Amino acid sequence: MIYEKFYELNGDFVSSEIFNNIINNFDYKIKISDKVKNNIESSRRTLDKFVNENRIIYGVNTSMGGFVNYLVPTEFAEELQNNLIHSVASNVGQYFNEVETRAIMLARIISLSKGASAIKLSNFLTYVEMFNKNIFPCIPEKGSLGASGDLGPLSFIALAGIGKWKVRYRGEIIDAQEALQSADIVPMKLSYKEGLALINGTSAMVGTGLHNWFKASQLLKIYDFVSALSFEGLRTKLKPFDPKVHKRKLHTGQFKNAQNIFRILSTSSLIIDEQSEEKKIQAQCTNNVKCLNHQIEDAYSLRCTPQILGPVIDSMEFIKNTLENELNSSSDNPLILSDENDVFHNGHFHGQYISMVMDYLSINLTTISNLSDRRIDRFMDKNNSNGLPPFLCKENQGLRLGLMGSQFMSTSITAENRSLCVPLSIQTLTSTGDFQDIVSMGLIASRRAREILNNTYYIVGLELICACQAIDIREGQHLISDLSKILYNEVRKTCPFFNNDICITPYIENIISILQNNRFINELNEILINRISN
Repeated sequence: MIYEKFYELNGDFVSSEIFNNIINNFDYKIKISDKVKNNIESSRRTLDKFVNENRIIYGVNTSMGGFVNYLVPTEFAEELQNNLIHSVASNVGQYFNEVETRAIMLARIISLSKGASAIKLSNFLTYVEMFNKNIFPCIPEKGSLGASGDLGPLSFIALAGIGKWKVRYRGEIIDAQEALQSADIVPMKLSYKEGLALINGTSAMVGTGLHNWFKASQLLKIYDFVSALSFEGLRTKLKPFDPKVHKRKLHTGQFKNAQNIFRILSTSSLIIDEQSEEKKIQAQCTNNVKCLNHQIEDAYSLRCTPQILGPVIDSMEFIKNTLENELNSSSDNPLILSDENDVFHNGHFHGQYISMVMDYLSINLTTISNLSDRRIDRFMDKNNSNGLPPFLCKENQGLRLGLMGSQFMSTSITAENRSLCVPLSIQTLTSTGDFQDIVSMGLIASRRAREILNNTYYIVGLELICACQAIDIREGQHLISDLSKILYNEVRKTCPFFNNDICITPYIENIISILQNNRFINELNEILINRISN
């Protein structure tokens, strides 16, 4: 079958950008190169040879997990593999959404395409065909230990592949057998090792982790522009963001953030020039100790933004590299390597790498939450906002409450994010008769990072509303920078200036759609990149 849009798996490195482009565009299909097909068949032939030689191989002629010490003749192969995927399909809770399910399936396809798992080519191609025809197995979210990989979540995909369980297909939840028949797909028939090959790996945590990373990285990109609008709304000083001073601190992320903010604000007439502020202070100098109306430095949540977000930016690059490396690996046990003519029992299924970087991602997002929450508080407090009215309430103060109540939400969710930000990569518990005696909890870490990310959108969304409200109160719509104005205008399409007290919830939700609009974010950053390069 020829598809208009397809990505060919040929054994080359699959980047996070390509991965996220595929999972978010349901018309994208996967094509398998002859090279990959040959490697998969070679691995299977090597395993067949080992079986004929009576090699003792885990999951081939032994049972699995806590029954590892049981020999099982290969004539029971199909029954054993079917029992395996039924037995570990114990997850509970709501189902992963279709994009996440697509991410999990694509991650498993990429791992199997490395040609070291000894799956039969026909079954591998069935898996690919399920992906291409948008058959989404219903995968309950909760229940994976993250070692031996994501056994539970991946088993529901395997069950769907043999015509069991249920799937989302064409907008409905139906029996897998019915969906396969409707899509003209022949169900898998499993032989030795194949059930294990389908489920023994880190694909669920990697797929969802990459999806989390992509969304968080997009939020981080637009947060430079949110920061700039906040600085204009609070009339912050520009000089602390000058790249000249940040060259003296040898952190790439810090310099990048400072440079971005400095360039965004370069055409602003609302931002304060430090020299003019210094002259105002000098004019008030006397021989006595005196409290002034002006100060030479801003608070940390403003002035220290590059130092706070710099490590977040640098950490995001590390997270990306770790996720990409895992995505492009064979995360299976045992590996059947035809080029080595050998079988390797190993622990590649262990998800500690992913669990730890998802913890890092949670820390990054909670750091953004903390920073955004402090800025919101400055907008609300007339003593810390450089002349703004309390709670950004311009008129009828006392009768009106302004944006006072909105802070309840942001402060509550910031506290919630902090409470969630406990490392999961250290929460191992033994299982399976002490066979799985130290596990990663990697998928839990990924799900938790997703929850913190979704919370962070609301906090940043309120900060953006406050920034635009403050700019309007100052009548500064025509004084903000040209780049800030692009974001400001986008906000004003869906969120008005609040000159009366109304429920703000729908408007916060509208702002979230801006923070998640990849096309808008990419266009905005393209303008900024061109400005920096010129």
